[in-house]
Amino acid sequence: MHRFGRLIATLTLGALAAPPLSAQTPTDLADVCKVLGDAKPGQWASFDGTGSAGVGKLRLAVVGSERSGDSTLYWFEVSFAGKDPSKSGVVQILTTSLALGLEAPRALVFKAGGQPAMRISGEMAGMMGKQAGQNASAFDWAGKCSGAHVVGWESVTVPAGTFRALHVTTGDGGDLWASRDVPFGVVKTHGKQGDLALTGRGADAKSSIAEKPLEMPGMAMPKD
Repeated sequence: MHRFGRLIATLTLGALAAPPLSAQTPTDLADVCKVLGDAKPGQWASFDGTGSAGVGKLRLAVVGSERSGDSTLYWFEVSFAGKDPSKSGVVQILTTSLALGLEAPRALVFKAGGQPAMRISGEMAGMMGKQAGQNASAFDWAGKCSGAHVVGWESVTVPAGTFRALHVTTGDGGDLWASRDVPFGVVKTHGKQGDLALTGRGADAKSSIAEKPLEMPGMAMPKD
């Protein structure tokens, strides 16, 4: 169980939640923060990344949606491909809102390296989501946004091109460059836990998992 939680936390890099805003947050920051972690079905953004999972390629995407009663659920996907295949993987989170991310998943699908894809649904998905969210706290831009310092608008060049992005710093020395024109908002990040640089974006995202996931029923949470 802990291994799966670490996989989810490593892949998500804290990009699931739209940051909370305080009344003192500047207008520019408020506007940009609204797009962080958010995207429409089919949208994707890819990055060159370094961090706890090593050097590799990260992709954020919304790969589908489905109805549940009066709610629309979205499949949010995070995939990481590293030089070490054992550290590559895909995590998909089914949630009513991308802003909630791992706080309230209805289902989780994960595929680590060459292992079969597995699906966890219901209450167990919620418990694993909370565990992974705690493990991902080191990468959580969401919790830092309200106290962030606005450096200003800058022209930022990354592999995907040159963007006008808002440069924000946080109390722990991290930097984020964000744009309203990019799915999920992130153009570039720099921090102690790793860096991201946008390499591409689009609106034709499909699931990175071709096989039908195996259901993982009856998993018991580890005892303290």
